[in-house]
Amino acid sequence: MADATMGSAPVSDAPERLTTVDGKPLKAALMAAEAKARRRAFFLVLPLLAFVLVTFVAPIGQMLHRSVHNPGFTEHTDLSDGTQTEIMVNLRAWFDANPPGTEPDEAAYAALTADFVVLRELRAQGAVGTRINYEAPGTRSLFTKTARRAERLEAPFKEAILDVDEDWADPKLWQVMRDASSAYTINFYLAAVDLEKNETGEIVSVNENRQVYVLLFQRTLILSLLITFLTFMLGFPIAHLLATLPLKYSNILMIFVLLPFWTSLLVRTTSWIVLLQSQGVVNDTLVASGLVADESRIQMIYNQTGTIVAMTHILLPFMVLPLYSVMRPINPSYVRAARSLGATSWTAFRRIYFPQTVPGIGAGALLVFILAVGYYITPALVGGSDGQLISNLIAFHMTRSLNWSLAAALAALLLFGVLILYWLYDRLVGIDNLKLG
Repeated sequence: MADATMGSAPVSDAPERLTTVDGKPLKAALMAAEAKARRRAFFLVLPLLAFVLVTFVAPIGQMLHRSVHNPGFTEHTDLSDGTQTEIMVNLRAWFDANPPGTEPDEAAYAALTADFVVLRELRAQGAVGTRINYEAPGTRSLFTKTARRAERLEAPFKEAILDVDEDWADPKLWQVMRDASSAYTINFYLAAVDLEKNETGEIVSVNENRQVYVLLFQRTLILSLLITFLTFMLGFPIAHLLATLPLKYSNILMIFVLLPFWTSLLVRTTSWIVLLQSQGVVNDTLVASGLVADESRIQMIYNQTGTIVAMTHILLPFMVLPLYSVMRPINPSYVRAARSLGATSWTAFRRIYFPQTVPGIGAGALLVFILAVGYYITPALVGGSDGQLISNLIAFHMTRSLNWSLAAALAALLLFGVLILYWLYDRLVGIDNLKLG
């Protein structure tokens, strides 16, 4: 027995190498298969990724760039052939050579005169005046008037330009032109929060009669929070009914909840105008019932009341649906068990049922609030001057004043505000608890 053992071949302690059927190492084959699966998954989501980049990320990036970039004072683009020409070169050189706060001298006015001659040849004085008019209102006509006389101006240029208009001696105007001499500026962000630079370059608050943006941001925030709260108060019992009623009744109620989605937003908004106006259905009913005198009809439209009522109705389904998706799976036996152990109906609701609905409440509140802060059509139609939100002012600068840089700065601040609130929600509640369905 011993001889047989000693004569046998030695046994190796090294593990046998695992291979596939075709002889490849199993580990390498598994890694190759995983890489192939990742590539397949990437190509599957590539169209969606491209769509998001083109329609979402790129526009936001362009908006953020436009909020700090406005070359209207430094470049002129010929619309006929698209060629770009540097303008205001001489004045920009004087600004570079002299620190902020320097009083314009004869050399500054000579540089300004030479640049106006070029502006007249390019017919760019209107565009340059518009750029300065964004920060110094009323100056566009000053630029066009001076450009018409630029070729006839002679030394001393300071006296000649001041003879055209004494407003050229305003230090604030020169500070604005100094800031505009760089295509990149933060002045639009300053204007978006009712700030500006004074004659010495210090950041100060604008005049009280021009402070509108902070007020609009505050109004937008307050109304959005109020609308979110109202949709929660109205939507919670509706979602509870949807989750607890028998199926045949809950389906009918769900149709009424979804019905607004099948109706045009414009139709729903104008319907509220018909209902809430002074000669509308609600006021006529109140007058007919004797609750309100005919000469004391309630003003419920073209103010904040109209904005709140119409937006609460329009955004209500966005609160109901997330709540319903959370309430539907809640087992009713939990509440019955609490009642059987001596808890009152209020205690069972507060300690057993309500905590399970928190994910739906968070999702609905976040969805309604984000939609409310950016709403435009409804406040524009039913809000009047008191019910306008910041989105309406952004649209005004995009379509009326054509101050796209200020509109982009306002939109960027609104975006940053929403992101900050989203971050706070994640810190306080936790984004993992968010449930949309």
